[in-house]
Amino acid sequence: MTADQTARWKQRLLLVGAGVSGALALPPIGLWPLLLVAVPLVLHQLERVPGGRQAFGAGFLVGLGYFVVALHWIGVAFLVDAATYLWMMPFAVGGLAAFMALYWGLAALVAWGLIRRGVSLALGFPAVLAAAEWLRGHLLTGFPWAAPGLAATGMGGVLQLAALIGMTGLSLLIMLWAAMPFALWRGGRERWLALAVLALMPLAHVWGQYRLASHPTALVPGVTLRLVQPNIAQDDKWRAENTRVIFDTLKELSFRPAQGAPVTHIIWPESAVSFFIDESAEARKELAEGLKGETVLLTGALRRDVRPDGSESLFTSLIVFDGTARPVDHYDKWRLVPGGEFLPFESILKPLGFRRVVTVPESFEAGPGPVSLAIPGAGKTAPLICYEVIFPHRLVDPKNRPQWLLNITNDGWFGRSAGPGQHFAQARLRAVEQGLPLARAANTGISGVIDPLGRVLARSELEDRTTLDVPLPLPLPATAYARYGDGLLAGLIAGVVLIGWRWRKSL
Repeated sequence: MTADQTARWKQRLLLVGAGVSGALALPPIGLWPLLLVAVPLVLHQLERVPGGRQAFGAGFLVGLGYFVVALHWIGVAFLVDAATYLWMMPFAVGGLAAFMALYWGLAALVAWGLIRRGVSLALGFPAVLAAAEWLRGHLLTGFPWAAPGLAATGMGGVLQLAALIGMTGLSLLIMLWAAMPFALWRGGRERWLALAVLALMPLAHVWGQYRLASHPTALVPGVTLRLVQPNIAQDDKWRAENTRVIFDTLKELSFRPAQGAPVTHIIWPESAVSFFIDESAEARKELAEGLKGETVLLTGALRRDVRPDGSESLFTSLIVFDGTARPVDHYDKWRLVPGGEFLPFESILKPLGFRRVVTVPESFEAGPGPVSLAIPGAGKTAPLICYEVIFPHRLVDPKNRPQWLLNITNDGWFGRSAGPGQHFAQARLRAVEQGLPLARAANTGISGVIDPLGRVLARSELEDRTTLDVPLPLPLPATAYARYGDGLLAGLIAGVVLIGWRWRKSL
């Protein structure tokens, strides 16, 4: 290997390593100060590339390192039935990470093409990357998991900016702050702009702390939620011989005597039982004995509709049972997990041996979209089943704003990996963005209740079999982000790019 080839490989490894370091800023690790080193390294390398192809490659390698680490937990799902699915793991994790890295490669290409050096690049690259992150969350059904803005959940008062600019706006600001040491290193008059931008970070934290102090948690009178975390192992969950044991476990946890205020609402996780619970007269009779005509049960469940021709539509749903165990309402998940609940490009991938990880006879069908369900005794809630909570946009019905968010999930696929921690952190972001409290019931954890400013009132640990009895917080008025969505973000991106462009012209 020649000296030039060795230098190129060192440069590539440095870019991948910068991406890996960036991923460690995300929860549950939360080493966000690493971004203050990783991003300047990327900018230094990007400034030196000779052409657009190399700029794209640099951004792609950073993204590849970032997403392989940030999304590695997806591979754990393929170990549940390793004999069937293990061979798919490298395609799923590596392929998804490489596809996500394309967005970062394009961002680097555009930033390099517009503003190639100095503080202009330190401004332009975070802004263009934020635009790429927005696209990543929208195109081809979208997959905004592992956005850099998620690091704000470990940055104190900075998290409160989500109420104004949402997760992608946080991605812009965090990457912008992380880029400023590069401008400081360059020296000259660029240093003053960098210091001014960096000063916004402690100011954001102080503002966030003031917002928290100004809005103590208020509670809905007379409402106590019981979150049930049964901790059923994923490889046990769908075995027919376990159906009765799982149902009995859920009942035993649900109907334990309350230690404090009477429990008014019981919440089970996603797909809590493996049978059609709303169709089972026996199951409903047993539930009615425990609910005693007073307590409401909200449970994740499989649900089906029969078409006129006798065929069935299968849904993953939330079903609301009143105190007599009568199903009074339901919500059907509408954002389905690609590769889990449906197989994209099925006509191409199925003949190659690819299959859905969730083993039901057919792909699930999607519901109509976000709705607000009226829950007896607890106002209106916006149900979010599993993966739906990772999306900042189209989270609630804008014409029928709910009073709280309800996230039910089964993260048992992912064991004790980083996945459940990241999932819970995204639920916190949604609460702050919308100004709505959020209750979360997870099969293996993390379950909890979050107030409308992101404060965690109660949470479980992973793989505990437990219940949490928690009062329901009151909502705040609709936040700026709830009212305007990413409109403010678009203005921020345009403004930062314009400043970077004009700064470049002035050099």
